[in-house]
Amino acid sequence: MAKPLLQRHRAILAEARRVGRVTVEELAAALGRTPQTIRKDLNQLCDDGHLNRTHGGAELPTALDNVRYAERRRIARDEKEAIGRAVAAMIPDRASIFINVGTTTEEVASALADRSGLLVITNNLNVVDILASSDLEVIVAGGRFRAADRAMIGPFAAEFIRNFKVDIAIIGASAIDGDGTLLDYDVSEVEVARAIISNARSVILASDSGKLTRSAPVRITSITDIDHFVTDRIDDDKFRALCERENVHLVEACRESAIPEAAKTKK
Repeated sequence: MAKPLLQRHRAILAEARRVGRVTVEELAAALGRTPQTIRKDLNQLCDDGHLNRTHGGAELPTALDNVRYAERRRIARDEKEAIGRAVAAMIPDRASIFINVGTTTEEVASALADRSGLLVITNNLNVVDILASSDLEVIVAGGRFRAADRAMIGPFAAEFIRNFKVDIAIIGASAIDGDGTLLDYDVSEVEVARAIISNARSVILASDSGKLTRSAPVRITSITDIDHFVTDRIDDDKFRALCERENVHLVEACRESAIPEAAKTKK
């Protein structure tokens, strides 16, 4: 499990966001640490997906290219599993749910696989595989097939989703801006995500906290359209205050031991 960000790590990320690229020598001088310590810090931040390693330093991930699916599955794996279990605990019996594309939403599907009496509608073929041997009723959206992560996206998938009105939507995001904007990389995927949000009575955002340090170019929606945000932990007091101000129920799966309350809508 990735460790919580140290104050030094937050300082490194703040500098990277300010200038785009940081070097070991500059950080060692600014933070009063040895180059060896800074290299270890950068290795951890890169392993956790916050930065990309460069010769002599690191840089912010580009806002134009997403991390490859296989790599995304490895990032914050334990945290995503905890988030998946926390979200699953919020799903009441006999509920109808959307499960969107994403490695974290796939962990939700894994946590639901031993349940029964649920209707699952998804545009994620990995979710279909996860639930193939379960007792759940699964409906698959058609559309353009994106081989990289086995997602069904585009206008046909979005139109298919609009035929339903479900109890709960479970969505992810590639990045979360400090002002609460949820972001992604692919316009065709965002089109489906918006349809999912619009056709659910309650929306759960399932996303690890590393997304708060990333950027992406396409706007999905605002945190104001989310009812529940389930993450591993939030160390940013400003973002925590934003969730409270916008009446978003925040669940920190790696900080809270209590089972989350059942998903309720604020719409």
